[in-house]
This record gives sequence, structure tokens and C-alpha cells, in this order.
Amino acid sequence: MGIDLCNMKNKVDKKWIVEITVLSFLISVVFSFASSRMLDGAGYVMAFAVLAIFILVGIVFDMIGVAVTSATEAPLHSMASHREPGAAEALDIVRNAEKVASICNDVVGDISGIISGTTAAVLAARLVAGFSFNAILVPLVLSGVVAGTTIGGKAAGKTFGMKHNTQIVLHVGKVLHFFHLSRGRNGGKRPRR
Repeated sequence: MGIDLCNMKNKVDKKWIVEITVLSFLISVVFSFASSRMLDGAGYVMAFAVLAIFILVGIVFDMIGVAVTSATEAPLHSMASHREPGAAEALDIVRNAEKVASICNDVVGDISGIISGTTAAVLAARLVAGFSFNAILVPLVLSGVVAGTTIGGKAAGKTFGMKHNTQIVLHVGKVLHFFHLSRGRNGGKRPRR
């Protein structure tokens, strides 16, 4: 029983590919802009904080992507039937797990990795220039710390995401539910009371 490659070609969602490419571009531009604005004139502590934020964003979104792909609908159906806030949104997330995981893992996670690498390079250059540190050793050590922290964090996040998938997806659903309510159902306006 082999994979029918001809049939797989027909199932490629070209619209999704275009949408995810545009979304990747936009998120990359926003992250790069935010990083450069935060680093502009920032001290070393702030620069390390920016670096930590981008590493953390990558880890958290990777964990969400794993949780979404490993979650099942059954517990969320029960919560939705009891009108648990965010459960209906969580069901939508699980039903679109392939796309949600692609956004979380491939788009946000990968872009965070790229931006954290760039931020680390900028920080290493500042450290070398500001303190006359070794121009080879500082970038190597900083690169190793970023890679190790990212990979270790994602490994821990994947384990946590698989063990607590329903709770994670429900929390994401609650965040979406909050934004849905704050937008209201009247064209983005809050309903009158």
C-alpha cells in the first residue's frame, strides 16, 4: 500500500499556500520591525530581554501547535455543550489543526527563531564593540545559548503540549473568545446593554 503521489498533487490547497506565504511575510515584517524598534538604543539588559521574548514566543507557539495536533474533539464537545467560554473556539481550532499548527509551528515559531538569531547577532556585535570581547567567541557562545535554549524549550514545550493538549487548546480558545466578545457581533462594535 503506497502513497498515491498523483492524487496528493490534486489535494494541494493553492489558496492556503498563498495565504500562509502572505501571512508569513506580514508576521516577519512585524516581528523584524518590533525587534529593531526595541533594540534601537536599548541597553544590554533590554536587548537580552528582547532576545528572551522572541525565544519564548517561539517556544509557546510551538507548544500550542503540538497541543492542537494532538488534541481530540470529544472533551471540547462536552465543554461546549455546557457553554464553557472558549470551548466552541477550541473546537474550531482542533477541526483546523493542520492550518493552526502550520501557523503556530511553521510561521510564528520559525520566524521567532530567525528573529532571535538576528537579535543574538546584533547583541553579540554590540558586546564585542562595547567591551572589546573576543570577536569569535562571543557570537559562538551567544549562538549556542540561543540554540540550546530554543531547542530545549521546544522539547519541553512539546512534551507539555501533548500531555495538556485539551487545556492548552481551551486556553487559546478562551483568548479567541475574549477577542470575539470584545469585537461584538455588530460589525466590530460592542452590543448595547
